[in-house]
Amino acid sequence: MVTGTSVLGVKFDGGIIIAADTLGSYGSLARFRDCPRVMKVNECSVLGAGGDYADYQHLKAMIEQKVLDEDNLNDGFNYTPKSLFNWLTRIMYHKRSNFNPLWNTLVIGGLQDGEPYLGYIDKLGVAYTNDTVATGFGSYLAAPMLRDGLEKNPKMTEADAKQLIDRALRVLFYRDARSWNRYQLAIVTKDGVRIEGPLSSKTDWSVAHVAKGIQ
Repeated sequence: MVTGTSVLGVKFDGGIIIAADTLGSYGSLARFRDCPRVMKVNECSVLGAGGDYADYQHLKAMIEQKVLDEDNLNDGFNYTPKSLFNWLTRIMYHKRSNFNPLWNTLVIGGLQDGEPYLGYIDKLGVAYTNDTVATGFGSYLAAPMLRDGLEKNPKMTEADAKQLIDRALRVLFYRDARSWNRYQLAIVTKDGVRIEGPLSSKTDWSVAHVAKGIQ
């Protein structure tokens, strides 16, 4: 089983950012280092996934087919982040109820009627929306950083949000043995969707020698 770790999401003034690193871990082995885990769904919605990478690829194919079918109707309607969030919640709960869950945790984001939208769904179909979202190890280490950053700067700009996400991913790289210092950003604003990266944080290991004296 190849797995991916934390996915982070945060709202800013006029949009959202979802971030995930590109490492695919085979157990404790950092086996694959180019496994993108964020995707553009349409011009107003993006998705990030942690957990089993094969299940994510299966879900990605389902979403792409669903979006293609919707586009082929040519009726002027597209999936909004909220409709995508509700549909995926039902999918994850249905799979779980059939004792065949998709072993993923999902973060869905975008613009809903011009307002930032950010939601979380786990493999059991448990779902919620919030201004900041973090999965995996990030729910312990990065979530408090994201909440604190947004509370201190409620009118956060896109540049501020990128800086906050980078700081949180850097901490995860230091502390989470399944993370990697190479990540992608999915950004949604009124101008559309952008996937940026892979990017890397500027790290500093100069204090690593201190840990040697701690027993």
